[in-house]
Amino acid sequence: MQDHPVGAVQDHPVEAAREALVSRGAHVMPAAVTTWCVGAEGGAWERFRTHWEALSTDRYASARGARRLRRYGQFSLAPATGRIGVLPRAPFVQPEDSNPLYVGVDRTFEPLTGSFVADPVFRAVLRLLGRVATALEEPAVWDAKVHPFRVVASADTKGLPTPEGRHRDGVTLVSSLLVGRQNAAGGESSVFGPDGRRLLAVTLDEPGTLLLGDDRRTLHSVSPVRPVDRSRPAYRDVLVVTLTPG
Repeated sequence: MQDHPVGAVQDHPVEAAREALVSRGAHVMPAAVTTWCVGAEGGAWERFRTHWEALSTDRYASARGARRLRRYGQFSLAPATGRIGVLPRAPFVQPEDSNPLYVGVDRTFEPLTGSFVADPVFRAVLRLLGRVATALEEPAVWDAKVHPFRVVASADTKGLPTPEGRHRDGVTLVSSLLVGRQNAAGGESSVFGPDGRRLLAVTLDEPGTLLLGDDRRTLHSVSPVRPVDRSRPAYRDVLVVTLTPG
């Protein structure tokens, strides 16, 4: 794993992502491109995925019948330099006109582990997102909210990545990075315009595939996940990162 300095990230795919966000409001960065941009050679994604074995139960989702594991952390990110700062632990609160299930609800999740925060894949992904997001706004510092998720499905329980349905997060940039899938079918991600027209639909099926959206003018949802082999559970592991001006 090579952690590229901020200026070394390949220009062409970053510019393509920036242009797509401005023109369409959404973009999919293929796994091979993301892998190159963040320097995640060899088995880096599989090593990164091991952090998902240390997630904790999301009791708020459980109360609504969805089985989901997660942790949460908040960072400052200076896009010009790539400097990353860890912000104090705080509840996760979504603003008005965003997730209809949890508007105004203080949700407290287990913090990110130290090994996750220090992981060079995570840090390279965060810097990449900071560069892409400056197509939408140009703050001196981004506020990054970081959520590693695992959605679990079984023969008698559908995995619900977005139990709230179609929604926005109340941020500038919303991103979803596939880290791993095991025994999983379904989980199609869709991005919609404000008029309800579907702008993009993709099933994130290869580790490193990155879905980007301008959350100010789009909504998104993910279809249920189900096991291919009904005798075993299905897992969908993603890293969701949102950016707003800090």
